[in-house]
Formats: sequence, structure tokens, C-alpha cells
Amino acid sequence: MKMTEGGVCAAKGFTAGGVHCGIRKNKLKRDLSLIYSEFPANAAAVYTTNLVKGAPLKITKENLEDGRAQAIICNSGIANTCVAGGEATAREMSVLTAKALGIDEKDVVVASTGVIGQPLDIAPIREGLPSLVKSLGKSSSEAAEGIMTTDTRKKEVAVKFTVGGVECSIGGIAKGSGMIHPNMATMLVFITTDCAISSEALRRALSSDVAETFNMISIDGDTSTNDMVVVLANGAAGNEEIVSEGEDFSEFMKALNTVTVELCRRIAADGEGATKLLECKVDGASSLDCAKTVAKSVVCSSLTKSAMFGSDANWGRVLCAIGYSGAKVDPEKIDVSFRSAAGDILVCEGGAGVGFSEDKAKKILSEEEIEILVSLNDGEYSSTAWGCDLTYDYVKINGDYRT
Repeated sequence: MKMTEGGVCAAKGFTAGGVHCGIRKNKLKRDLSLIYSEFPANAAAVYTTNLVKGAPLKITKENLEDGRAQAIICNSGIANTCVAGGEATAREMSVLTAKALGIDEKDVVVASTGVIGQPLDIAPIREGLPSLVKSLGKSSSEAAEGIMTTDTRKKEVAVKFTVGGVECSIGGIAKGSGMIHPNMATMLVFITTDCAISSEALRRALSSDVAETFNMISIDGDTSTNDMVVVLANGAAGNEEIVSEGEDFSEFMKALNTVTVELCRRIAADGEGATKLLECKVDGASSLDCAKTVAKSVVCSSLTKSAMFGSDANWGRVLCAIGYSGAKVDPEKIDVSFRSAAGDILVCEGGAGVGFSEDKAKKILSEEEIEILVSLNDGEYSSTAWGCDLTYDYVKINGDYRT
């Protein structure tokens, strides 16, 4: 397996594009993106657990009932959520996209992201579709830009891997910066592969992977309304179709996980106002659920996030987050260390503080990527969660997001 270029266009048969159609006031920002497969593809998706769901999710779920799709249309700027006629607008997006591409309207995934509670005008999308289709090419850069909201950087990843002696590719683009919390987030993730895999196997792979990746990110404790992760597999690589678990399924899972973990890291690192990526690694847990609960509690802790912003090795805040997590742990067995490119340092052993250099700790915590290492010393299970520091700019960004 090796990293490659192209994002969602790394896989054979996929093209992507992005344009500014007029949804957003800033004409320099693309606000409409399209991903297209030359061939009908098997598809799978997971959605936000928020009871308040955006209209696009409802239409997408209807369209994906047969496990097939050929295109993904996504706008940014307006979420098309909690508005009268939202479903009709989302359905029209799929109809217009299908007509522009010459495909079935049921083969279109519809997504929107942006401000909640404002109506989405279909006119700019209708007028922008011809140029959007013309923009389709073998780079996903413009599509990755077109789905951004408060993101500060594009997020694209792709890898090559081998299944049954056949080289395949899988790649993805994502958006996500704020309102991100376990059990999906304000994230949209679109993944494509030319690997031949059945819809049922694809659903199993995605559901299993999301539980360990996208559901392990937290930026600010808010779970949004429009989140989805979608995978399209068009089989263009020519491998024998994966229909059940086995060696080929395991190889596909490894490739999928490589892409999703990297997207998780990039989403967390680009949290609103963030200056640091936080990665909490928990080991020695009595169960997987315990390890996941502890890891998520640490990256969700506002006090821990604030300490990391200040490069303050306040390990007591880590133990505090573990203590209220609800996980069954023995506080007197817990070890905590901090690690970064500047080195590592043990700050807590057996649930108690140890002597350490504050200067060394500050140097370690001043890096852009920080690992919080927690050993529970009570079993063999481990888990990882991703987050970011909590800064002054987070409040600034969200204080005037709508206006």
C-alpha cells in the first residue's frame, strides 16, 4: 500500500470538479462540487445521529436504498436544514444533476453544508451545473474546495493497494472544522474506489471503520445535522468482486482505514481556531469500549484542550476527564505521558504526579501535533481519538458565523 495523488480522482473512472455558482457571497470561493463515476457504482453511507437531519440526507437515503450511485452533488454556504420545502429542493438538486450528466436521478447523492435555517435557492445551482459538469477532471482539488465552510485547508487523501493481485485505488475528500463531536460531526466525507466490492460488503466495511475513525473525532462537543460519509465503488480496477469477509476484504479494510484515519487527523487539525492537533492514545484497557470511552473523554475535555493551547502540562485535567468518563478504570494504575516531535515526557505514574521538567514539557507541548498517551494498565485493549486545542479564535469564529 502506498500514498498517491488525486483524492477522489485517484480511482479509475472517477472525475470531480467545483465552481462558484452564487450561493456564497464571496465570488472567490467555490460553493458547488461534483464527483462523477463513468460507471454505476455500488454505494454505502452513514449519517449523523442527530435527530434533526438536513433535507439532503433524507433524499440521499432514499436514493441509496438500492445500494447504487453514480454521482455526488454538494453545495456549501447553506445547509438546507430546518426550512420549508427543503426536501423538494434537495430532490430537485438530484434531478438537475442527473439530467446534466445523463444518468438516473436515483443514482445521485445530495449533500449540503453551511448555515442552518436559511432556504437554499435552487436557481444558482441550476445555472451553475453546466459549468460544473465542464469542470470535471482528474483532480479533486476544486471539489475539495467547494465543500469547505469554515475550513482553512482542503482535505484530500488517496492510496493504492492490491486485491487478488490487482492494483486498486481508494481516495477521499472531506470537510469539517466545527460542530464536530463523536457520532459524526459537521463533516462531509466522500470516498471513491475502483475496487470491485458488493454494496453489502461495502456497508459492513464502512460501518465498522467509522466506529473507530470518524466517530472518534471531537472539536467542540456539538454534533451537527448534515453529516454523512459516502463511499462509491465502481469496480473499474477489474478485481474479482469482494462479497464476503476474507483476505481481500481485509486488504480493502486496511486501505479504507488508511484513508479515513488520515482524513480524521486533517479534520481535527483544522478545527475552528485550532493551533494544535491532539491525538489521545489509550492502551491497557479492560475492553475496547473502555478504551474508546477514555480516549473520547480526554479529547472532549475543554480544560484539557485549553491546557494544550497554553502548552501547560496540566496532567490532572487528563485524569479528571478519565474519571468522569464513565469507564471502569482503576485510578491508581493510570500513567500519562505527552509526546510530540520535540520528545516525550512522563507526567503521571500510578495515578500520581512524578517529577518532570516544566521547560521540557512546554517545549513538547508547543509543537503543532501532540500525543496524549494514557496507559490504564488493566487489560490489552487500545483506542485512539482525535481533537484539537481550544483557542480564543474558536469563540470569534462562531460568534458571528451566521451574520
